[in-house]
Amino acid sequence: MLMFRIIYSARIASKFVPSVSSSCSLGVEFRKSYLKSRLLSKVTRHHCFSRVSPTAMDVVKPVTSQNENVQHDLHRGMTVQNGNAQHDTRRTFQVIVAATRNLGIGKDGKLPWKLPSDLKFFKEVTMATSDPGKKNAVIMGRRTWESIPVQNRPLPGRLNVVLTRSGSFDLATAENVVTCGSMTSALDLLAASPYCLSIEKVFVIGGGQVLSEALNATGCEAIHFTDIETSIECNTFIPPINFSVFQPWYSSHPSVENDIRFSFVTYVRVRNNSDIERLEAVSIGEATDHHLQMDKFGVEKFSFLPKMIFEKHEEYMYLHLVEDIITNGARKNDRTGTGTLSKFGCQMRFNLRHSFPLLTTKRVFWRGVVEELLWFISGSTNAKVLQEKGIHIWDGNASREYLDSVGLAHREEGDLGPIYGFQWRHFGAEYTNMHADYTGEGFDQLMDVILKIKNNPDDRRIILSAWNPPDLKQMALPPCHMFAQFYVENGELSCQMYQRSADMGLGVPFNIASYSLLTCIIAQVCGLVPGEFIHVLGDAHVYMTHVRPLQEQLQKLPKPFPVLKINPLKKDIDSFVASDFELIGYDPHFKIEMKMAV
Repeated sequence: MLMFRIIYSARIASKFVPSVSSSCSLGVEFRKSYLKSRLLSKVTRHHCFSRVSPTAMDVVKPVTSQNENVQHDLHRGMTVQNGNAQHDTRRTFQVIVAATRNLGIGKDGKLPWKLPSDLKFFKEVTMATSDPGKKNAVIMGRRTWESIPVQNRPLPGRLNVVLTRSGSFDLATAENVVTCGSMTSALDLLAASPYCLSIEKVFVIGGGQVLSEALNATGCEAIHFTDIETSIECNTFIPPINFSVFQPWYSSHPSVENDIRFSFVTYVRVRNNSDIERLEAVSIGEATDHHLQMDKFGVEKFSFLPKMIFEKHEEYMYLHLVEDIITNGARKNDRTGTGTLSKFGCQMRFNLRHSFPLLTTKRVFWRGVVEELLWFISGSTNAKVLQEKGIHIWDGNASREYLDSVGLAHREEGDLGPIYGFQWRHFGAEYTNMHADYTGEGFDQLMDVILKIKNNPDDRRIILSAWNPPDLKQMALPPCHMFAQFYVENGELSCQMYQRSADMGLGVPFNIASYSLLTCIIAQVCGLVPGEFIHVLGDAHVYMTHVRPLQEQLQKLPKPFPVLKINPLKKDIDSFVASDFELIGYDPHFKIEMKMAV
């Protein structure tokens, strides 16, 4: 049986996509202008015919064709107000497509791979509706329609819209099908009664020319694609996604079927093409403002996504855990006297292949994340180094009052003792003070991790530990994120970190970003790409003083995670500086104030 499906690759071949950091490309790089989808200015209307009746069978993927004989104008649409259909230039649709790394979607009019999970994904995405009384529409070219075996068409449970200008198109076998002469007339039809009341979402599913026109058009609000990582010969191709207007929303972990490695990725439109054109007019002297404006989204909510995709945003792991702790957590006392709600033994997994997990339901202090991690890597224990850079996250534990209260009255203010960085770079060395030169002293765990990854990537002892019992009493604060293990598979580096004490309000969002960044840095140093960050939490708690701010945060809807670029020229772990890291497309909700419990 010839099957159909059309989804786009997340990691696009370098000849099609601007280059990014070899370690932390995360699948995409934004450019002010990468690809502009030029739409036909002339609106051509064609009469539409339909015959609707139920059918039993479902074929998930017809074969694609690159040369669909139709014209497309993707800006026209309709909306319903007070029960009346009215013109609306914001009529939108979503694209669903599968492609190889070089953007191939077919060979000789056939689908050149067999992936049952991909067929299932296609069916679930295009059939799912929030309103059980509605269904979705799928738009395809005539040749794509004809590639479906007669006995298996139309695709059931969806209105099939076939784009054709052929007067010989056979309606005899085309039950539950609408035929239109152009994308314009199809969108107009779907925006008018009765379809405006019965059709929930519109999906463009092929073939090659239809996808080429639709993929980056202003009316395209989301792209659901399967990234076919295995090299497969194709002779039908699609253009690259315009990453200046689209950003990752969700990406699955890679799977393998029939010796083909693939994953599912959804991109959402975060700004309009007109926004990019306006920003490109900014002068060089306004480059800083331009960068800030490029991070601003033109879209505030992403509820247009199918529910099954919307809820896969990885930030929901954090939000659901916070909600669970507040609702069901055990009431406990703590060393600060503040009181907590707590749960024991939790886990979150973040995919680093296409985006960077910096929470969006509140603003996370990215500059602080970067500077603190570089401070750890340097082996420093001097809080004043961070203070001089405007980073004050350690001030509470480095104050004179606090040091005196934990029995470190002999310690100079700002001297935190043998904490994280010291243990990473000088494990076992005798600690004296923050000014001493410890070069060559103790065991350099971080360098040992790097050497093992490079020389023996299958080693099960690639460990980085900050927990050193004899030194705990000398530390201003014993390590919370205390132990990390690294794992190499298929050229990807993953990290699993154990955090004994997890402050869900303040600490955990920071820790997620910090260890994800560490994984990306080490991956680049070792010539790998990032895989996953797995966060294991022991005592996961919400301070009582954080309950109300976190409840406010729980009311926010996530936005797409940003994309991280790392200076690809840096290969030495000790050579990185803050300017080597560029975060692209971070447009979170406002900062939410929470006071640190000391």
